[in-house]
Amino acid sequence: MRRLALLLLLAGCGGQAQRMAAALTGGDPSRGRSALRAHGCGSCHDIPGVRGAQATVGPPLSRLARRQYLAGLLPNTPPNLLLWVQHPQRVLPGNAMPDLPVPDSDARDMAAYLYTLD
Repeated sequence: MRRLALLLLLAGCGGQAQRMAAALTGGDPSRGRSALRAHGCGSCHDIPGVRGAQATVGPPLSRLARRQYLAGLLPNTPPNLLLWVQHPQRVLPGNAMPDLPVPDSDARDMAAYLYTLD
């Protein structure tokens, strides 16, 4: 958890954070921004850098790379973020985040973008 944040922080500026996030998730941060928009994540979340994503239904996704936990219960690791993005109801039945038909490739791209938010 802390290692992920440390790695991304050490990556610094100049595209290093994007490369590190891509390596950790197998996704592409630039496609992730588009995927977050396409899947309507901004309908519930405030997501820096995603046009129109300023909602307050769910938590803001800023600084996600620095967080210890996802959804307050999962250690912040790439596999857990992918699981949460694709199957939040499997992780915590009855929570407010719906299961959406997010393909694996989009989930990896979305996770890559979210891990650039430090």
